[in-house]
Amino acid sequence: MDQSPPPIGVAVFPVTPLQQNCTLVWCRKTMKAAIIDPGASVDALLGAVAKQGLTLDAIWITHGHLDHAGGAAEMQEKTGLDIIGPHPEDQFWIDGIPQQGQLYGLPDARSFTPTRWLADGDVLALGETTWEVYHCPGHTPGHVIFFNREARFAQVGDVLFQGSIGRTDFPRSDHGALLEAITTKLWPLGDDVTFVPGHGPSSTFGAERRGNPFVSDQAMRRAPIARAAVGPS
Repeated sequence: MDQSPPPIGVAVFPVTPLQQNCTLVWCRKTMKAAIIDPGASVDALLGAVAKQGLTLDAIWITHGHLDHAGGAAEMQEKTGLDIIGPHPEDQFWIDGIPQQGQLYGLPDARSFTPTRWLADGDVLALGETTWEVYHCPGHTPGHVIFFNREARFAQVGDVLFQGSIGRTDFPRSDHGALLEAITTKLWPLGDDVTFVPGHGPSSTFGAERRGNPFVSDQAMRRAPIARAAVGPS
């Protein structure tokens, strides 16, 4: 049995009143790190990076909702780092971040222009680790997820949750597209993949294929459940 340590480190920091899982990932060999979805609390997040002894290398965004992307502009301002992602179909959500911030009690949240937009099939390097990008529309049209094949780990934003899936009652959401993205892009990555969702506890793709009431193998053999328009996700 391979007892070698995992090639990546992962730490999760819930931010904003919606308790969004801002995720810090890093290459254990080089200690280079990326922050995924800095929705708010930028100074605290940068302090956590320093405490871990890491060198922050980039800011990665899964999608343009306030709780995931609202702190990206401030973080870029304070670090000079690139903002990478999401897919350009989420431009309208990014443009609307200040208005969302007024509604959700985050008046300092700002819009931004990504340094680099992402597309399905893109590959990102972080130190000596490689991350695959998958475009998974449905919750938002420009949502992407980040997958490290060697570590069998994914950060999936608001595509999939433990026991649930992303809301599709937003402008340009698409319930059918979300189900298709989960079943055709996430499931083939393997049942053993552990994922951090945008909110709530981690799970594995295998556990969700067995028990998720919206998108398990058994659920997909029945008429799909229309996602109830509740919750922050």
